[in-house]
Amino acid sequence: MRVNEKYSTLPAEDRSVHIINICAIEDLGYQPSEGTLLNSLSVNPDAKCKYGLYFRDGKRKVDYVLVYHHKRGSGSRTLARRVLQNDAALGARSARQDQPLPGKGSPGKGSPGAARQQEPPMDFHEDDKRFRREEYEGNLLEAGLELERDEETKIHGVGFVKIHAPWNVLCREAEFLKLKMPTKKMYHINETRGLLKKINSVLQKITDPIQPRVAEHRAQTMKRLSYPFSREKQHLFDLSDKDSFFDSKTRSTIVYEILKRTTCTKAKYSMGITSLLANGVYSAAYPLHDGEYEGEDVEFNDRKLLYEEWASYGVFYKYQPIDLVRKYFGEKIGLYFAWLGVYTQMLIPASIVGVIVFLYGCATVNENIPSMEMCDQSHNITMCPLCDKTCSYWKMSSACATARASHLFDNPATVFFSIFMALWAATFMEHWKRKQMRLNYRWDLTGFEEEEEAVKDHPRAEYEARVLEKSLRKESKNKEDEMEGIAQPAIPEQMAGSLFHSQTRRMREREKHRNIPEESTNKWKQRVKTAMAGVKLTDKVKLTWRDRFPAYFTNLMSIVFMIAVTFAIVLGVIIYRISTAAALAMNSSPSVRSNIRVTVTATAVIINLVVIILLDEVYGCVARWLTKIEVPKTEKSFEERLIFKAFLLKFVNSYTPIFYVAFFKGRFVGRPGDYVYIFRSFRMEECAPGGCLMELCIQLSIIMLGKQLIQNNLFEIGIPKMKKFIRYLRLKRQSPADHDEHMKRKQRYEADFTLEPFGGLTPEYMEMIIQFGFVTLFVASFPLAPLFALLNNIIEIRLDAKKFVTELRRPVAVRAKDIGIWYNILRGIGKLAVIINAFVISFTSDFIPRLVYLYMYSKNGTMHGFVNHTLSSFNVSDFQDGTAPNDPLDLGYEVHVCRYKDYREPPWSEHKYDISKDFWAVLAARLAFVIVFQNLVMFMSDFVDWVIPDIPKDISQQIHKEKVLMVELFMREEQGKQQLLDTWMERGPKKSEPCSNHSPQAGPDGPENHGGAL
Repeated sequence: MRVNEKYSTLPAEDRSVHIINICAIEDLGYQPSEGTLLNSLSVNPDAKCKYGLYFRDGKRKVDYVLVYHHKRGSGSRTLARRVLQNDAALGARSARQDQPLPGKGSPGKGSPGAARQQEPPMDFHEDDKRFRREEYEGNLLEAGLELERDEETKIHGVGFVKIHAPWNVLCREAEFLKLKMPTKKMYHINETRGLLKKINSVLQKITDPIQPRVAEHRAQTMKRLSYPFSREKQHLFDLSDKDSFFDSKTRSTIVYEILKRTTCTKAKYSMGITSLLANGVYSAAYPLHDGEYEGEDVEFNDRKLLYEEWASYGVFYKYQPIDLVRKYFGEKIGLYFAWLGVYTQMLIPASIVGVIVFLYGCATVNENIPSMEMCDQSHNITMCPLCDKTCSYWKMSSACATARASHLFDNPATVFFSIFMALWAATFMEHWKRKQMRLNYRWDLTGFEEEEEAVKDHPRAEYEARVLEKSLRKESKNKEDEMEGIAQPAIPEQMAGSLFHSQTRRMREREKHRNIPEESTNKWKQRVKTAMAGVKLTDKVKLTWRDRFPAYFTNLMSIVFMIAVTFAIVLGVIIYRISTAAALAMNSSPSVRSNIRVTVTATAVIINLVVIILLDEVYGCVARWLTKIEVPKTEKSFEERLIFKAFLLKFVNSYTPIFYVAFFKGRFVGRPGDYVYIFRSFRMEECAPGGCLMELCIQLSIIMLGKQLIQNNLFEIGIPKMKKFIRYLRLKRQSPADHDEHMKRKQRYEADFTLEPFGGLTPEYMEMIIQFGFVTLFVASFPLAPLFALLNNIIEIRLDAKKFVTELRRPVAVRAKDIGIWYNILRGIGKLAVIINAFVISFTSDFIPRLVYLYMYSKNGTMHGFVNHTLSSFNVSDFQDGTAPNDPLDLGYEVHVCRYKDYREPPWSEHKYDISKDFWAVLAARLAFVIVFQNLVMFMSDFVDWVIPDIPKDISQQIHKEKVLMVELFMREEQGKQQLLDTWMERGPKKSEPCSNHSPQAGPDGPENHGGAL
């Protein structure tokens, strides 16, 4: 096939149009503007092709775009390549295959000498990429795709290859991919009857104002029967409008599959567009958005509809148009937003109950006897110093505010709320599974299996490169040439392409000066290709565990090191708290000394927040790097390994400071006179008299709110806009100085190229999973966590929607029937939350010590005396040397005995300062509570899981009905065929009698004609 025929940009009937040679005009000194030439034409080509959505003929839709960078001379720009192609010049070029392809920036007609003078200096690296593009695009043409090139764009040095999939290619690939398409057959969806129907109608009327104004979101009473597309059964499908039978999402998916499996031998024998993108042959590849999303003169399209009904903050109160999201972005992204919507809806009851628990604490704070005793100054309880030397004795009544605030979160209602949240998590998972099955039914994914996706699991470019490297090492050891029997030196893969093209150009120069026959050059080309062909990739060559062992070892060591870094930072913050508390205790201001605990806690939490946000970004990059060096074979394997590493590192990073406060702070302090020290200098910090639960609440709330406000929202808004602005400045600097040209409306593929590439759903899922952990893991200490998560998610949905619609290139639609590994992570967090909340209630709060005191030690059945029961006594004369307060008279009187929170024998006991029997009684009660709480809640969660079916009953009935209808449809078709065959068999002998001497021929009623009718 001739090159210009492959890349023809005009219909066959318009190829006789001839455009004046623009370079010849410029040689006369006339500089025409592009606008002048455009106005000279009868039709604006940009408007005809809808500004890049169609080929220049205005008929063939652009399904995909390949972008590449190229270098061109400083000669004037050629409008002919943008609007029409000069076929006379192209025909002259096509005589030699080594000339540039049409539309690649040749200066036009002229003498060969003039062409050589304007030819830019040779760049062998760029030529290597160009030759690879030529071969790859030629292979795409052989696969049936239609291409159109545009290098004369408003973006300097960037060329675009527009791809269109014709009808026959779409049908072929849809059959290969087993895409379910709607048939002509329609059936009624079973509707609820009786009381349920009345309830549903009332709910529809109530929720009508918050429903999106989208056709796809309305309740459907009829549904088309879907069946995997088959070219042999095209009569089953409604093909009255072939242009809309395959929507833009499906068309781009089909083209992407062809791009992935098309072979380019010059691209290191790797397969698909991913390898070419990794090697820099192409700089980007993406499907186009449907058009502009805002503006008065913009044609209405799905993108504009999504922007108005989904991606706008003004519709935050409405449901999401999930079906339209799936139609535009595909099932995988549709499932993410559906899951996010279900999660946000389920947070509403959790938030209501959390607020009620918080209000209960506020209402009963004045009735809480332990906090009233702590605030009662008449008790005159003198506490031991919080640090050595610089800290003095202090009164318990000074911690009154902390004790009263602790009751807001540490009350009997928090135990109920922990049980409720455990059941809520189980109900949420079951509700999502049922919602997922409804979506699978609506989106025709009920018969979709992961095995079907195995066809699409092409090896990644990095994996192919490693296999190629391994093959090269094996080939270098083999000195015998199987084809010629002569040993030939192996050409290094990174030098083969450059060497090939440089030697080719040298041979061309020799041919010009010495008249070397063309056959010698072609013979040398064939020899180099034969040498390169010795390095083929075969399916037998795979990466074994020996090949990956260095990467696995690096992964293990790196993850251990990163976790150790997190622990070291937490230890550093602990040392900061201890040293800062000691420094503030030396301050002369009474107000500063009275607020030491609040100041230290707040500043330490802010430091933790900043470190967590910074390390989250670092750990995300580290996880991606560690996954890359493992060289997973497929994208699915790469994504799962990346998710595991990123979640592990970010989980440890986000929750380590909270785990420390909840389970370690104040547990290994020691006692006065025998404290535990870090590095023999820093004394371990203690909990407040009211316990560590209030500090845990402060830590959890600041980290959770800070991550949501700064990392999830500010970063998602600010960073993409900043990247877009930097990219705009860079492109503006590289663009020509012609301001009028720059201000013209860009083509759709040019505008989409300036958008941010789609980086996957892993960051979106990750932030929500971490938030789910904050909501469930430590909910006993912060009942308001679901409320803050709900408020964040209302904004997050619209923020993500706006980012997908306006800030990102359109991603390739991916089929999926579930959310993948994220569901298992959610279930794991739900199970872990039960255990953690059991330990928080048992060991962090004072719930168990209060119950033990109430039923074992209280004299009058009340909580009076509880505070005194939890405090032990210490004789100040037993302080170690150098640890006693420097100012023992700071309270105005001499202290002989101070109190500290622990269960130990008094100094006048025979076994002074030993663990008392009360400690063991409380510990036994705590452990018993953990066992009972964990097993009870686990049983209740499993019971909820068992009671609620995974598949709704009506959906299972509809799926069964679809199967029955499909069987009936094929049975009727087979019966029709059999009747036609019987009719033909009966008529055959009758027609053959009068013409028995002639050979029978198929007439109008012959089988062929009947088959066509079918």
